[in-house]
Formats: sequence, C-alpha cells, structure tokens
Amino acid sequence: MIGDKSVVKISLPTPLVVGNVNVYLIKGDVLTLIDAGVNTEAAWNVFQTQLAEMGYRPDDIEQVVLTHHHPDHIGLLARLREDIPVFGHSYCVPWLINDPNFMRHHDAFYMELFHELGLTNQRKSSDVLKQMKSTLALGSVKPLTNTIAEGETLPNLDEWKIIETLGHAQSHLSFYRESDGVLIAGDHILAHISSNPLLEPPLQLDKERPKPQLQYRDSLMKLLPIDIHIAYTGHGENVRDIQTLVQQRLRTQHEKALLVKEMVQREALPALKICEQLFPTLFRKQMGFTLSATIGLLDYLQSLEMIDKKLDDFGVAYYATKSK
Repeated sequence: MIGDKSVVKISLPTPLVVGNVNVYLIKGDVLTLIDAGVNTEAAWNVFQTQLAEMGYRPDDIEQVVLTHHHPDHIGLLARLREDIPVFGHSYCVPWLINDPNFMRHHDAFYMELFHELGLTNQRKSSDVLKQMKSTLALGSVKPLTNTIAEGETLPNLDEWKIIETLGHAQSHLSFYRESDGVLIAGDHILAHISSNPLLEPPLQLDKERPKPQLQYRDSLMKLLPIDIHIAYTGHGENVRDIQTLVQQRLRTQHEKALLVKEMVQREALPALKICEQLFPTLFRKQMGFTLSATIGLLDYLQSLEMIDKKLDDFGVAYYATKSK
C-alpha cells in the first residue's frame, strides 16, 4: 500500500500472467475507489486488510470509477455494497450488464475476424474465442450508474480531469490532477511492459472495427504535452519520466512494424502466418493476444501506406508491401 497525498495505491493479487493489479483510493470529499481488481477470495481478503490498515471498511467507499472494463479492473464491484455508484466509459455498459445481444455480436465479430486473419478452422476459432473469454469469470456484473467522458471531471472530484486514452481497451480513460501533475493511467501506461492494444468489437454491428494500435499511438501522443510528474499504473511500478517512456513505446512499436514490413516484402502473407513468425513461443498459448498485436502492426503499416491488404476468394486477407 503506497500513498501520495490523497491517492493511495492498493496492490491486489490476480491469477493472471500480468501479476498483481493496482487499484487506487482517492481521499477527497467523497471516498472514491479507482478500479476494482479481480473477483477472487484472495483479492477480496487483501483488499479488506489494506483498507482496515487505513481505518476503512469496504462499506465506507462512496463511489467507484473505472479506467476500463477488463475483468481484472471490475471484479470486486460485485462484493461492494449494492447501491454504490459506479462510473465509467460508455463502452463499459454492455460488459457490466453482460448484455446477451452484445455478447452474441462480440462472438460473431471475432469468428468473422479470425477467418479473415487466416484462422479458417471453425473449431480452432471457437477454441481461441473460448480461451479469450476465460478471464471474464474474474469480472463481475454491476451496471454503471452513469457514464463519464473526456472533457468532464470525475464525479464529486472536480480537480480530476478525464482524458480518453483508447487503445488497450475501447473504454479506457485516464484521470489527471493538474495541481500536482498526478495521472492515474490504468493500463494505458505500464512501466515494465508495453500495454497491448487489444482488438475489440465496435458497440454497433454496422460500425467499422476499431483500430486499437492507431488509437493507442494517438492516446500516447496525447500525453506528451501534459505536465505529468507521476503516473499511477494498473500493474507494476509508478512511472515518473512519462515523456521518455512514451517516446520509447512509440519507437519500439514502429521498429516492430518495420519487421512485419520486411516479412511481407518477400511474399504476401495472412495475419496468422505473420503472427506465428512474430511470436513463435507465445503464438499457440496466447493466440488472441498475439493476433491483436499482429493486426495492430498491420493496421499501422497500412496507415503509413507501406502495405496493401487483399482478400482472396475465401475471404482471407493477405498483406504485401505496397506496389509502386
């Protein structure tokens, strides 16, 4: 448990590869919890213990604000008092009520996308989708009280400005306090690893799919002119020199994209084959994660007009360097 003025970090265990998840308590006019960890007994016990060390009980928390909807950030909502107000991005809405129509749309989106990426075996696609959804059990079902958006301030915490930082999630928000340069960054900025922009479906079926890698780069660059003294992150250590880290992340992503460009310079390839070459050890174990990373790099190269995408007669996309 680490504190900085009115912000206190609480680190909670998770069963995930990423390790512990950080949630934050803001001691303002209203006692506010930022994010809610995973829904496990271990996380709940640690949460109660660390609250008690500060002289609080879970029922003392007056509102919850979410950086994004991923299961490791919403899990303990189900264990807090039933009438507690919960605020987050509008994209959180169907996830927090487990909307059956949205989940059908979600599954259909991925099955169609997997085919386009070159994963044409329906059974294998279903297995990958099942693996991706396996972590949903760590979350919880609790509707938002209201949505919040960029340009607003946090409810009952007027000194905290909301910044939309899409990329890692279609619901991602960060929170900035100008008076002392504190940023609560969620998973947008992580000290030890690059935050992976994850493919997620649009809220409406008729909308074009999001391009999270491009969103993520835009969101990173959005932070550069802001005077940030410290960033509190969703996992791992705090970040103090955020400008240097952002520049490093942008440079690394560009370099990885150029490696992909070299791959498709030799021959046109589907995303699945590119993914396998990029992540030879992780590919089979974390296909959803690695496909997201791969398609993000391909989207980026397409945005720079370095590569072309063409569908074959079976609806599989092949990528190649742009014809001169």
